[in-house]
Amino acid sequence: MVRGSCLCGDVAFEAAGPLQVMSHCHCSMCRKTHGAAFGSYAAATAEGFRVARGEAKVAFFESSPGNRRSFCPRCGSTLWNASGGEHVFLPAGCLDDDPGARPIAHIFVGSMPPWDAVSDALPQIDTIPPGMGIALERPAPPPAPPGRVRGSCLCGAIAYEIAGPPLAMRHCHCSRCRKARSAAHATNVFWRAGALRWLRGEDLVRRWKVPDARFFTNTFCGVCGSKVPRVDPERDFAVAPAGGLDHDPGLRPQMHIFVGSKAPWFEIHDALPRHEGAAPVPPGA
Repeated sequence: MVRGSCLCGDVAFEAAGPLQVMSHCHCSMCRKTHGAAFGSYAAATAEGFRVARGEAKVAFFESSPGNRRSFCPRCGSTLWNASGGEHVFLPAGCLDDDPGARPIAHIFVGSMPPWDAVSDALPQIDTIPPGMGIALERPAPPPAPPGRVRGSCLCGAIAYEIAGPPLAMRHCHCSRCRKARSAAHATNVFWRAGALRWLRGEDLVRRWKVPDARFFTNTFCGVCGSKVPRVDPERDFAVAPAGGLDHDPGLRPQMHIFVGSKAPWFEIHDALPRHEGAAPVPPGA
């Protein structure tokens, strides 16, 4: 069995392994849901899948007809996708065990944002392989005002604007980020705290701080579970999940951090600097 759970531990599940057909999905819906560069999903048989703990607590959002994305309403971890068919699709970032499967392709690469790039040798598919359903995407957002970047959640209930140039952009592979985003890694963009302005839906923002962490907090939409920015007043940062941005932040990822905690099913192929733990200098230093 392959086990998985959310960041706070309220929800746990298991699936008969090994899992199948793991791919990295770059569609705008996965990026917003995870707040990451892409979601990495593996298929489990529906008959071999069960919720081991917290089934009554799971929240759902139907992102497209028949596709129900689930998340933990307490901590915001993205959970499984189910459409009532023969398979349940599990986000690999929240798995507690090695799934056995490894990524076989990148899908929806035609939807990649300008700050992302594929650096491995896996096949790249513009949308989805033939026979795997209808390729659905959200319309492109309108341009942002000059000097600003805007972002939003998947359901559109939350929108925000960030002013000025960012301080840093980093891929984080720590176990908390992988659980919170349910992805191979988080990609975070840092601004000064005062740069962030909520345009709508601030009352729908939910926050869950890891009890034994000094700073780590997962911030998400209470309706759809999409990851949204958080403000860290102690360090004067606004930390935005890059996958939720609707516009180019004007910066590119600068490094990988916490690679000592990297998922066993994900390999780094780019030439960015790598750090076993935290970054050697804080953003903006």
